[in-house]
Amino acid sequence: MDPLSTQTLPAGIRARMVPGINGLTMHVLEAGDPGRPALLLLHGFPELAFSWRKVMLPLAEAGYHVIAPDQRGYGRTTGWDDAYDAELRPFALLNLIRDQLALLGALGIDRLHGVIGHDFGSPVAAHCALVRPDVFSRVALMSAPFAGPPAIGSSARAPARDIAADLAALPRPRKHYHWYYATRPANGDLMASPQGLHAFFRAYYHHKSGDWAGNDVYPLKGWTAEELAKLPTYYVMDAAETMPQSVAHEMPSADAIAACGWMSEAEMAVYAQEYARSGFQGGLNWYRTRFTGTNMEMEAFAGARIRIPACFIGGARDWGVQQAPGALAAMETRATADWRGTHLVPGAGHWVQQERAAETAALLLAFLAGG
Repeated sequence: MDPLSTQTLPAGIRARMVPGINGLTMHVLEAGDPGRPALLLLHGFPELAFSWRKVMLPLAEAGYHVIAPDQRGYGRTTGWDDAYDAELRPFALLNLIRDQLALLGALGIDRLHGVIGHDFGSPVAAHCALVRPDVFSRVALMSAPFAGPPAIGSSARAPARDIAADLAALPRPRKHYHWYYATRPANGDLMASPQGLHAFFRAYYHHKSGDWAGNDVYPLKGWTAEELAKLPTYYVMDAAETMPQSVAHEMPSADAIAACGWMSEAEMAVYAQEYARSGFQGGLNWYRTRFTGTNMEMEAFAGARIRIPACFIGGARDWGVQQAPGALAAMETRATADWRGTHLVPGAGHWVQQERAAETAALLLAFLAGG
């Protein structure tokens, strides 16, 4: 049975394949009527367009045409290379912007009312807003603050690589998850999760959610091994462990799973089944671009600010908000010129649009309706 044709995809959300999108055939979820002001929702890792299912209908009911694609490297979108040794330039930020512009062109949309990005979708949305303010009217960033475009000469420097030796030298040796996700074994580790993909996703999503007791978030003092080691192991891992091993320590109990109101077992099965088909390498290639200078073209925008209205929504219990020391303040003060507010939703962790859908939708609608 196709998991996206069951009750897991709410009535009123429709799916289709859109060919000819910058070399891709893109899988897109939609809600609301074409011709209305359009919103583009960009997911992160390890997620899908499906991750927006709980906010799409409230946005559509407010009068918007809501569009959520499986991005390049994810889900049912095809036309990308899933090899570790694939050319990485198609996964560069500038080409991810091209993907979204091509999709809007195919849908006949000249100007978008808003672009909304979560997790790794946040930097894509931010760069869309930075590069093409004539197309993107406003931007909402979620869970991953945008500190600004890369400085001249910085693209070949990978902070997670530069800190690796210091992390490994700690009394409890550690490694940064960006570094791990860029390694050749990462996809195989995830696909061969000893607990199975369904249990891996359940543990991973629980560990990063507001439900996990350890997600008491506070600002870090700086980019040092000692400060980064304060992050949970889904960000700064034990050196000898894979990601499936890391999150297995925090697998919720059967009672906790049954009580999880924001992610049912049927919904969880969608992620497991979709990634079992597609693998993780497409999304992991996004992380690899951070180590290869692949995004050097974005240095042309060094010092530029997002000029359109911008806001940030995250979970109050989301370490993603604070994992890059100083990024939140930089976004609010330097990277944007028309800041409309930072909203940290009480009780929510990293998956804010799934954990607290009603609150997230209300915050988005208030921002989208602003002058």
